[in-house]
Parts: sequence; C-alpha cells; structure tokens
Amino acid sequence: MEFKHKSIMLEETIESLHIKPDGIYVDGTLGGAGHSMEIVRRLTKGGRLIGIDQDGDAIEAASGKLEPYMDQVTIVRSNYAQMKQRLDELSIKGVDGILLDLGVSSYQLDNSERGFTYREDVPLDMRMDQRQTRTARDIVNRYSEMELYHIIRDYGEEKFAKNIAKHIVRYREDESIETTGQLTEIIKAAIPKKVRMSGGHPAKKTFQAIRIELNQELDVLKDSLETMIDLLNDGGRLCVITFHSLEDRIVKNIFRTCQSPCICPPEFPVCVCGRVSKGQVITRKPIVPSEEEQDENPRSKSAKLRVFERRIID
Repeated sequence: MEFKHKSIMLEETIESLHIKPDGIYVDGTLGGAGHSMEIVRRLTKGGRLIGIDQDGDAIEAASGKLEPYMDQVTIVRSNYAQMKQRLDELSIKGVDGILLDLGVSSYQLDNSERGFTYREDVPLDMRMDQRQTRTARDIVNRYSEMELYHIIRDYGEEKFAKNIAKHIVRYREDESIETTGQLTEIIKAAIPKKVRMSGGHPAKKTFQAIRIELNQELDVLKDSLETMIDLLNDGGRLCVITFHSLEDRIVKNIFRTCQSPCICPPEFPVCVCGRVSKGQVITRKPIVPSEEEQDENPRSKSAKLRVFERRIID
C-alpha cells in the first residue's frame, strides 16, 4: 500500500515557519513528507532539512519523495522526543524552525495491517513504531478495569468509558481480545443503541484513547516542547498542529509558560524569580483549516496550528 497522507494546513504552516533560504529546519513528524517537500523547495544550497519519524513505512516513503533533494536532507528514524540527541549526533546546536504534525497519518489509519482501524477485523496493533513490542492487544487484555476506564475517559473523552471498560473486562474473562473487530463489537454493546445511531462511529473515541496510551503521545509532547524551543535560534519558530483537545491544551499551556515564565505571587509589584521569557506566542488563537479544506479533507476538521517564536535575551 502506498504511503499517502494529505498535509493539513500546508500553506498556513509554511507561511508560519518564516523560512530562511539558508536556514536549518526540522520536521519532527516526517510522515509522507508533504510539509518537508514545501520546506526544502524553499531552501538554497546552504539550507538544510532534518526529517524525523519513528514509522519505518514513513521513512521509506519520504526517502523516495525527497530523493532529488538529498544533498540538503537528512532523514532519521526516531521519535521527536529524541530530537536534541539526534541533532547533537549531527553536530547541530541550533535550528531556524521546527514542525510537528501530530496524530495518526491517513496511511496508518487506512492500512488495515497496522491495526488502527475500527472498520475492518484485523489484529489489534496501533504501534506507530513497529520496533516497539507492546501493542494495543496488550493494553486491552492486561489493563485493569479502572485503568481502562481512566484512559478511555481522559484520552477518548468518551462519556460511556465506565461501561466500555466493564464490557472489555467481562468479555476477556472468557477469551482474549485479539482483533479490532472483537473490540468494536464490545464497544458497541456498551453504548446505548439510540446513541450509536447518531454521531460518528461508536468505537472512534475508544480506539483513539488506546492509541494515545500505547504510543504515549501526550507524555512525549509534554516532555519535548520546551526542549524544542531551546533548540531554536533567535527568531526561529516552532509550529505544532494538533488534532485533539488534550494535545492542544498542552501546547497552549507550554507556549504560554515559555512566554511568561514568572512564578512570583500576583501580589508582588515586580518579578523577583528571575525566570526569563523564551520568546513570544505568535498565535493568540490557534489557526484552523479553511472551510474549503475541511470540506475537501474531513480529517482536518479538528486540526489546530499554534506557533511560538524564540527570542534570545542577552
């Protein structure tokens, strides 16, 4: 299956990066290289792009697409959480822009073999990095009812989380849950029929929650953003596209803290904590896809782009 992924808010993201032709840029979620292609096309021979992805299929697809620019491109198979280490290995101390396009790619969703889908009956997997040994099957069969309830409620924002967790545990008392089809039927049985008839697919939120838990998506994001801001040269920008309210909240809060890091009590007349701002939030409100893009690509509907600009104070 060909690796296909339609880049969300392509023009808005490229514009927000403020690309310098001789700059160094990092695409921390390379995917199908849609954003990376637009970055590298704007670089002169002195410019450089580092593409990072943990998915072997993405690395293969992006390598083919970016082949004409390989003099300026370095592709690394890694999680963006290790960005500083990977850049250190390349003797790069600072960069002019970083992009993260979070969430799951269209290829991962549509390729049934990857086990993300609730539309076909295939083995439960959901690993973004297939070198990892733990799969969605392990979570569904080994987590306690309370643990399942918490991740489905918190990461899936599913109001029937308690009942879904109960049904999963009850089902696996008789047999283990091996496939996406089994899990989908269990979820359907836990949600009232009237609710199932309206809205999106009844399994969507639970599958999303299990995927986020398996790949530790929120923890990785939370632990990485400030380090990325520190990697930026003066005037460099970090652009992050999120698809989930919890992701967006993490980005918003960390950007705000990096802009106004003071932890002095509000009654203090002046700051005495000595913490220094790392720069400026460019997007007071997130940038969202145009109505036209949402119509063309329904998967873009929940996307939000936030931008931070590094300012180094001497």
